[in-house]
Amino acid sequence: MIAVLGLVIGVVLGFVFQPDVPTSLEYYLPIAVVAALDAVFGALRAYLDGIFDDKVFVVSFLSNVVIAAGIVYLGDRLGVGGQLSTGVIVVLGIRIFTNAAAIRRHVFHA
Repeated sequence: MIAVLGLVIGVVLGFVFQPDVPTSLEYYLPIAVVAALDAVFGALRAYLDGIFDDKVFVVSFLSNVVIAAGIVYLGDRLGVGGQLSTGVIVVLGIRIFTNAAAIRRHVFHA
């Protein structure tokens, strides 16, 4: 319940303050969001499987975002940012859909 309350408060504060993302970080924001979604879907799957651990979730959430952004940053420095960005999105997308399928099977028993 606390997580839902925190989510609602965060969304409301985002609409009220409308924070601006610095131009230098705009390229990394979509990657960070997809990495965060991967951690959230993984946590939901773990919760439904009865193996959720809040410490694992926090570490997974933060490390996913940092590693994904780091890979894209490295790609930018090497001059292949678009390719590595696409690779990160594909890998995390596959993980999100795998977790979503497991959640669907658990919820609907199908």
